[in-house]
Amino acid sequence: MVRSCPHGHRHHHDPCRVNEHLHSDDDEDENHVHGVDDTSDSESGDNAIRCLSCKEEFSAQDAGTCKECYEEAGETEDELRREIGELKSKIAFLSFLDLDGLPGESTSAGFRGDGGGDGCYRAVAHADVVLVASDEGEDSVPVPAHRAVLASRSPVFKAMLENEMEENRSGTIRISEASTEALNTFVNYLYTAEASVDEQMACELLVLAERYQVNHLKSYCEKFLISKLNWDNSVVNYSFAHQHNAKLLFDSALCLITDNMDKLTKQAEYRQLVEKDARLVVDIYEAYLSKQVNTAAPKDKG
Repeated sequence: MVRSCPHGHRHHHDPCRVNEHLHSDDDEDENHVHGVDDTSDSESGDNAIRCLSCKEEFSAQDAGTCKECYEEAGETEDELRREIGELKSKIAFLSFLDLDGLPGESTSAGFRGDGGGDGCYRAVAHADVVLVASDEGEDSVPVPAHRAVLASRSPVFKAMLENEMEENRSGTIRISEASTEALNTFVNYLYTAEASVDEQMACELLVLAERYQVNHLKSYCEKFLISKLNWDNSVVNYSFAHQHNAKLLFDSALCLITDNMDKLTKQAEYRQLVEKDARLVVDIYEAYLSKQVNTAAPKDKG
């Protein structure tokens, strides 16, 4: 069986190159494929191919890209496409949208890194609006920002700041159900499309992203929470995702739950869900039954 070459020939890495080794006489040396080493231990009169990457030898008639090598190259290509897509999405998010009618010198957004390596937002000039975590009362520290930046990232902020609303007149946006730390991180993301988060912070940011329709941040948080998904937190994330319309997280949590139905009723979070939202429990069992039907072997008609 032909072994896989670690690098596909159509990939951006150095291509897997091969060389025919012919050592019946010196004249045949001119027939060598350019760019590869000779194989001196092949039997006389035989053509041999040696991969420069994995050093595997195989016959000339098997030359070409094997299935495993081709699939590996395809997976790497798909990964690169995803990364490119994410970069394009980030660039689009950071681009200013239509800002007609917004007052102030807000297009000169002043922010810098704090030296800690996380690109933390700091409004240092021309800030014309502040955000306040209203639930923290007098302990809340106002987070300065620029109207143009907020409006370009969030249609909700845009509506607030373009119309005769209290936030526009006062220059203060009060944010409920959010900590000052989460609010700082939220505003920082609006400027940089980057955030250093743990699971708790990801949940808080997802709530803010849903409320203010910052879809790029919402997707970022969903992907992070999916990467941390396990059996112990599956039910909690399932309920949380449903509450905040996080479909990617919802589907991933539901899939994990239906794959472990034998352990479901033993979870304390499951019993809490039964009391809190029985409809979600019904949805779990409906999804489980649907999966069982779809995976059942078809019956012989004969």
